[in-house]
Amino acid sequence: MYTKMSKESNGRGWKLDTGVSDVERVPILSASKDPKLAARLKTISDYFAEKFHREPSFFVRVPGRVNLIGEHIDYCGYAVCPMAIRQDILMAISSTNDDKIRLTNMDPKYHDHETDFDRIRSGSFDGSPSWHNYFLCGVKGALDEIPEGSEPTGILATVWGNVPASSGLSSSSALVSAAVLATMHLSECDERSKEDMGTISARAERYIGTQGGGMDQAIAFLGEPGCAKLIEFDPLRAFNVTLPRSAVFVIAHSLARHNKASTSDYNLRVAECRMAAQIIAKRYGIAWEKVRKLIDVQVELDKTLEEMTTIVDRELLQDSYNIEEICSILGAKLEHLREVSLATTSFKDSQPFKLRQRAMHVFQEAARVVKFREINEADRKTGSDEKMEEDERLGQLGRLMTESHVSLDQLYECSHPELNRVVEDAMDCGALGARLTGAGWGGCAVALTTDDNVDGFLEALKEKFYRRRNVEPTEANGLLFPTEPNQGAAIYLP
Repeated sequence: MYTKMSKESNGRGWKLDTGVSDVERVPILSASKDPKLAARLKTISDYFAEKFHREPSFFVRVPGRVNLIGEHIDYCGYAVCPMAIRQDILMAISSTNDDKIRLTNMDPKYHDHETDFDRIRSGSFDGSPSWHNYFLCGVKGALDEIPEGSEPTGILATVWGNVPASSGLSSSSALVSAAVLATMHLSECDERSKEDMGTISARAERYIGTQGGGMDQAIAFLGEPGCAKLIEFDPLRAFNVTLPRSAVFVIAHSLARHNKASTSDYNLRVAECRMAAQIIAKRYGIAWEKVRKLIDVQVELDKTLEEMTTIVDRELLQDSYNIEEICSILGAKLEHLREVSLATTSFKDSQPFKLRQRAMHVFQEAARVVKFREINEADRKTGSDEKMEEDERLGQLGRLMTESHVSLDQLYECSHPELNRVVEDAMDCGALGARLTGAGWGGCAVALTTDDNVDGFLEALKEKFYRRRNVEPTEANGLLFPTEPNQGAAIYLP
């Protein structure tokens, strides 16, 4: 069923038949052809001028994203399929010579912040998940790449975002990525490729403490209108995924909000996947200390994704493991295990680790991404007998999305009762498939419908889910909306 992994194929599940496009850099654009964006840039420019008594030198726009399939597998090394969305983070930027960073946010619930550049250079900020620290993480990540002598001597920044916070649509990663891009541009070091900028931004966000895999930052820079992206890692690269012409993806907020950096849930899943990979490696005679991701052990064993699920069934028998059991299996002392497998987060000794369930989800979800892409590639093949009817393709894509949600809820345990309810209600309202998108534990679901059914679907879901929760129709429009692939990060000049 699945293509066998090999070191040459980089363990992705298919052999690519297209080349990687020429290196692309973040574009510098004019907003004159987009009246809505031009009006927003005028608004943020006026706010900046009132706050700082000068005009901004340039603007940065970085979009949020919705992941169509491939959840919680980027940090395990596997490909994902997101697209950039219309909602974004805008920044107005200028430089100063006072060695300070001054931040202001147009949303009044976010307070202004000021700090010395030296504190960021040394990495001595608190790393808590407050809005300004996401910006400062981006600055620190950029400074790690900027040659000595080219660093900015001060930054003035106004931030304005319309990506719903704590919703699973990557508002925090968009903010980090925008700060990286702004700092690199101020330093005249923005000639790096989009792939490089995504990688730098992913590393930068880890200063906040979340050990993400890089999907959010990658699509922030690599997004394009008209197509989703299949994104691979190590090395980072992206390939177009052309979706069915009649497909419409709808984002629905569950009304439960969750910031993945505010708890250890996310990093616990990263650690569980790493230890699952290390135990499998140990049992097959592979140096387990060198294994960091589930894809590492799959490539070493040269197995298909389907074969890896069989190995998980055979080698990870317990519903949960405690830290002493894991140490015993690996023949490691606790301190060594903490250093090699749990270096990023401290967990209680009583913490149970559900290795079998997490690994099973990852391998099965990676296989769903492979199938998702294959279905979308089907009508590009020559010969009418090889073309798949659109309705059949849409049905298959929807089933993959729904299977993904069930796995995320039952095996990965990262859903939420309200997320499950909005997914169920979406299906009852005629969605072809629906799933949580983003880290989970709250946030948004994404549902698949068609262009001729989307209006009826939106009205039905507003009635079934939102009105029963006393959400006003005008508010519901910001919580439930269709989306389409959008442009990635860009710089705009005044």
